[in-house]
Amino acid sequence: MENEKKRPRRRRRRPQGGAQAQLPQGGPQDHVEIIPLGGMGEIGKNIFAFRYRDEILVVDGGLAFPEEGMPGVDLLIPRIDYLVQNKHLIKGWILTHGHEDHIGALPFLFPQLPKVPVYGARLTLGLLKGKLEEYGLRPGEFNLKEVSPDDRIQVGRYFSVDLFRMTHSIPDNSGLILRTPVGTIVHTGDFKLDPTPIDGKVSHLAKLAQAGAEGVLLLIADSTNAERPGYTPSEAEIAKELDRVIGRAPGRVFVTTFASHIHRIQSVIWAAEKYGRKVAMEGRSMLKFSRIALELGYLKVKDRLYTLEEVKDLPDHQVLVLATGSQGQPMSVLSRLALGTHAKMAIKPGDTVILSSSPIPGNEEAVNRVINRLYALGAYVLYPPTYKVHASGHASQEELKLILNLTTPRFFLPWHGEVRHQTNFKWLAESMSHPPEKTLVVENGTILRLTKDTFEPAGQVPAGALYVDGLGVGDITDEILMDRQLLAQEGLVVITALAGRDPVVEVISKGFVKAGERLLGEVRRMALEAVQNGVREKKPLEKIRDDIYYPVKKFLKKATGRDPVILPVVIEG
Repeated sequence: MENEKKRPRRRRRRPQGGAQAQLPQGGPQDHVEIIPLGGMGEIGKNIFAFRYRDEILVVDGGLAFPEEGMPGVDLLIPRIDYLVQNKHLIKGWILTHGHEDHIGALPFLFPQLPKVPVYGARLTLGLLKGKLEEYGLRPGEFNLKEVSPDDRIQVGRYFSVDLFRMTHSIPDNSGLILRTPVGTIVHTGDFKLDPTPIDGKVSHLAKLAQAGAEGVLLLIADSTNAERPGYTPSEAEIAKELDRVIGRAPGRVFVTTFASHIHRIQSVIWAAEKYGRKVAMEGRSMLKFSRIALELGYLKVKDRLYTLEEVKDLPDHQVLVLATGSQGQPMSVLSRLALGTHAKMAIKPGDTVILSSSPIPGNEEAVNRVINRLYALGAYVLYPPTYKVHASGHASQEELKLILNLTTPRFFLPWHGEVRHQTNFKWLAESMSHPPEKTLVVENGTILRLTKDTFEPAGQVPAGALYVDGLGVGDITDEILMDRQLLAQEGLVVITALAGRDPVVEVISKGFVKAGERLLGEVRRMALEAVQNGVREKKPLEKIRDDIYYPVKKFLKKATGRDPVILPVVIEG
């Protein structure tokens, strides 16, 4: 106790949102509701609602990218029916960092909800403002409040939040120590424990240790790499390898990575400058993220960034191009270079292409296609794990164990991962010397009731994904996706009929078998017969359509073994 008294008192920053309130003490039956509306059983769409009595705090609002089997879909955003129904209770919004899976859905979510204070670090809000403008919204209309990644925030009467810096694959990344009348909840945010980050700003683990010493009721932690033993490599190791391979490259160098990975982009720029290469950037997201990072001082360039037109006539050994396409996206810069369809530049023998990224699950095939095409063009292609040019931004098992030991939570909620990641993290927690009393692996929409002594599922709210397709949000349903898949797999047969005294029938097929005149002629004959009978018997047009549809469907299935989408259109003549 004497040592405690002698320890100098640390001066605390005055909390944002007013003077720090003394949190009311909850009674034995009081509870906090934790509702994940995204990020459970998936990597993407991260959003949490924390509710105590008549106040709600929201954390993040991310998107996910479409999987195979979602033709035409651009983005997936979380359903927020619960927040819309309870919007009068929302007191504040906290953003952990600026990745798309944490802020990308906000331009779609914000217009549905009240303009409450939105707290985020400088780079996070800079990227968010860029996204809002991209979707035609004015950032000034929203209540955006800049905080540091180690700040304290008071949200409403019941939520006091200590942010703490955590290293990740983007600057200004924070976890949350959420103090409530029921107890303390720690939300790690996305993280890895990088001892040598590019910007020199290490994780603020002292805050976690202090929270653990005081008592953590619930830990919510990043599960992404819960299957991986050991430690996640440091960004400094990746920077060293990038320097080595760029320094040895004989011709032009092309590098692709996540556009938001500012630390990785910085490492590439440093290596390029060291070996006398001009850095050009190509790709909308790469240009946008880098422009914002440069303006805010998170990216340093000795010279300047160039365009492809400015470097295309330079000697090969003086050129480095940073481009989009790390996930094999069909219209990305790297994919178009691999296909030879880029308007400004082409890959040639002797070029070096570095994929400083790993494929997101589901994108492996697309990335492999790009790699093979680049090899066919004569390029040297360097990618992990053969070359150590990428490291994850998420913690591996030894780092996860450290977080569990620092916080020693009573209850535990693995988050940010597919079910296998969450389950492996659950098993890891249960293997610790001081395991949590209870660990829950839950789905999106589960209402989790937390008291001082219990942690239980207590119901369900609507959850899942809304599909963004062009300008439409939620217009695409699962049934429409099934129709699109069927069209892609089986093709389309359109039968147009004029029902009158002299009936006329035309048949067109798209994406179906290479139908000969005999096959289409038989379809035409069947349709014409159905129209003639319908006109003679004065059937309604709907009945004539059915008389065309079912016999033709049966005939084509028998004749070809395929089941195309059949679209009969009957017009009264």
